[in-house]
Amino acid sequence: MKPHGRVTRGTTNINRLRRVDRWMAHDPAIGTLLSSTPRPLVVDLGYGARPDTTVEMARRLRPKAPDLEMVGLEIDPERIVEPRDGVRFALGGFELAGLRPHLVRAFNVLRQYDESEVADAWARMQRSLAPGGLIVEGTCDEIGRRCCWFVLDADEPRSLTLSWSPEHTERPSELAERLPKALIHHNVPGEPIHELLSLADRCWDIAATHAAFGPRRRWRQTLALLHQHGVPVAIARGRVVDNILTVPWSVVAPL
Repeated sequence: MKPHGRVTRGTTNINRLRRVDRWMAHDPAIGTLLSSTPRPLVVDLGYGARPDTTVEMARRLRPKAPDLEMVGLEIDPERIVEPRDGVRFALGGFELAGLRPHLVRAFNVLRQYDESEVADAWARMQRSLAPGGLIVEGTCDEIGRRCCWFVLDADEPRSLTLSWSPEHTERPSELAERLPKALIHHNVPGEPIHELLSLADRCWDIAATHAAFGPRRRWRQTLALLHQHGVPVAIARGRVVDNILTVPWSVVAPL
C-alpha cells in the first residue's frame, strides 16, 4: 500500500508531546478504550526524524494497557528505525499502512497542509480505525509548552482541547497560534473559536482575584466562569499539572 501524504520537516524534541500524552493517559474515553480492548493497537503517525516521542507515548499509555502494541509510522523511508523498547516502526501515511488501530496520534503532521486538505486526511485515517477507535490530531510549539488537538471518532470530530504550561503563557488566546489546521484560519471575529478564546481571556481577567493562589487555581476559577457563561467546558477533578480547556466540537465548529 502506497503511503499517502507528504514528508514533514521531521523536527522533534524529547518530551515535546508530554502534555497530550498526559491527557490521553487520564482521559476517561481513551482509558476505557485501551483498558477494555485486548492488546490494543496504537499508532503514532509522523514521528519525525527521531522516534523518541513514539517511545515516550508507549511508556505513558502502558499503565492503562500493559499489553498494547505500539507502532510508529513515517512517510520518509529514511526515518524508519529498528524496534526499540517494545515499539516497532514502519512506512506509512494517512492510510495508516493498512493497520486497524484503536488509537492514533497524528501530531504536527497537518500543519504544512492547506485547510482544504484536512477533511481528506481525516477521512483516510477514520476509515482505517478499528471499531470504536479514536484519533488525536493536533499541533504544538517546538518544546511542547502549548498544545492544541482534536479528538475524532470514525464519523466526526468530538472535541477540541487546548493545553499549556501556566508558567509560560499569559493569556488563553496565546494558544491561537497553535490551533490545528482545521481551525487556525478561523480565529477571526464572528467565528466560534475566536469567540471562545475572547471569552476565555475575559474570564481569565476576572479570575485575577485568584492569582495569589497560583495560575492553576486561577485557571480553575476561569473554567467555572466559562461554565457560568454557558460554555460546556470539562473541569477535571483533583490537581492537574497543565492548564486545560476542552470543549465539544460543536462549540468551535467553523461557520
